[in-house]
Amino acid sequence: MTSHHRKGGVLAILAGAALILAGCSTAGAGPATDNPVEGGTITVAIDGDPSSQFDIHVTAADISALVLRNVFDSLVVQDTDGSIQPWLAESWEVSDDGLEYTFQLKEDVTFSDGEPFNADAVKANFDHIADPETASQYAAALLGGDAYAGTEAVDADTVKVSFTRPFAPFLQGASTAYLGFYSPKVLEESPDKLIAGGPGITVGTGPFILESVVAGQDITLTKNPDYNWGPANATHSGAAHPDELVYRILPENAVRAGALTSGEVDVASNVSPNDVPALEVDGTVSVTGTGTPGLPYSIFLNHSKGVFQDKLVRQAFQQGIDIGSAVTAVYGGEYDRAWSVLGPTTPNAYDPTVEGSWEYDEDLANQLLDDAGWTERDTDDYRTKDGVRLSAEWPSYSAPREDRKSLIDAFQADLKKIGFELNPNPLDGGAYIESLYGGTYDIADWSFVRPEGDILRLHLYSGFAPVQNASFVNDPELDDLLVTASESTDPDERKKIYSEVQHWAIEDAAIVPIYVPSHIIGVSSTIGGVRADITGWPLLYDAWTSRQP
Repeated sequence: MTSHHRKGGVLAILAGAALILAGCSTAGAGPATDNPVEGGTITVAIDGDPSSQFDIHVTAADISALVLRNVFDSLVVQDTDGSIQPWLAESWEVSDDGLEYTFQLKEDVTFSDGEPFNADAVKANFDHIADPETASQYAAALLGGDAYAGTEAVDADTVKVSFTRPFAPFLQGASTAYLGFYSPKVLEESPDKLIAGGPGITVGTGPFILESVVAGQDITLTKNPDYNWGPANATHSGAAHPDELVYRILPENAVRAGALTSGEVDVASNVSPNDVPALEVDGTVSVTGTGTPGLPYSIFLNHSKGVFQDKLVRQAFQQGIDIGSAVTAVYGGEYDRAWSVLGPTTPNAYDPTVEGSWEYDEDLANQLLDDAGWTERDTDDYRTKDGVRLSAEWPSYSAPREDRKSLIDAFQADLKKIGFELNPNPLDGGAYIESLYGGTYDIADWSFVRPEGDILRLHLYSGFAPVQNASFVNDPELDDLLVTASESTDPDERKKIYSEVQHWAIEDAAIVPIYVPSHIIGVSSTIGGVRADITGWPLLYDAWTSRQP
């Protein structure tokens, strides 16, 4: 059993570790045995509702990919060490010029509606993603965007994917649920129903079949009895062990934790750090966290308008907030302060030399604002220039959750000391989206999970503004660097470029990284075989339950 560890008060985030959770005593049902048990139901508490986000080729929602990973397989799988291994593709070759990927597919794979999975199915799905009428953004980007040239069915079990220029992140993208495969029959007959999804529509080749959806409440999946084509890193072959998976939508952190300890659910996903101490003393659950790769929780400073057009002001903001103290106070040492725009577990991309390279410095922040001309003060002691107060608006989708509000409060107090006004502004959904797409905000914030350095291109390349490039960075030299990294097939060259970009981001203060999230999973001792993938999400294909009907 791998359980929750502490390291100097900090959650032990074990990059690359496959997490197998089993054992421990419990009341009620007996503890999970070391040997898999067939049958039963595993119930999982999740914090979001994927309803109306069921089209994996359109949505970019983590919660959709987490649930639908059980329904949709991929050509390849990315193991926890970052390596790419076979799944629906037995093998593959990349041409010397990096423009063609030829996959040899497994034989006798079928969709749950009986349709065959073959080269034609791969072509139908990739062409569907690339079709402008699909309006795919994230999946299309994973497929190379304008670099995608097309897919050719060489024969029934051989398929070739071509690009107009080398696109090195393709294999990692091909491992995600977003590039998973619908039954071609569904794509042909029901393309307009994919977003809503449902039985007979959300049809893949995966180990589970979508049985029912009750929006806002639960999603039920049943075992695919014919499944015999699991990924290379699975711990067993054949059909999944449990007969049924039930995902219960429980947005409140405390409710998910309580449902786990009471036995209402068997697994709780995305456990709050604040609930970890109570779960640790509960003898019926194990808690494990994995640092998430990709973009840490970060603040985007909008270059296109307002005070953050001035680099000196951006740098003053960055130096004027005490990130380390705030993260420690809010998360009690369960999350680490972020130093880079990449998380430390991002394979072959993170540069640890950024750690300690910039600290909270109130005096420096004041000097930077003086140099920027914000030298006067108003009656509230905020800085002014030409009669205008130094102020920034930070909109959020509804009221920010409690931990984020505590961070905002801490930063607001820090900035007040240097005469900088920070204005949080909760908005309803429509107004928030309008602000995001219109670029009318000063500050935006989020994290983005992806175990691939190309996440930097998605958030800093000028062509991805608005939304993903939320800072509206527009630097031709940086664009060239990011494109070069995406085209390079040399891992050392890519890592060198991503190191340069991480240092650039700190110097420019384009994105201010705040903390490295970890996906914390709570698992009942009645459950065995739960693994976490490289992003920390629970994988249930190999899991079993001692709770039997």
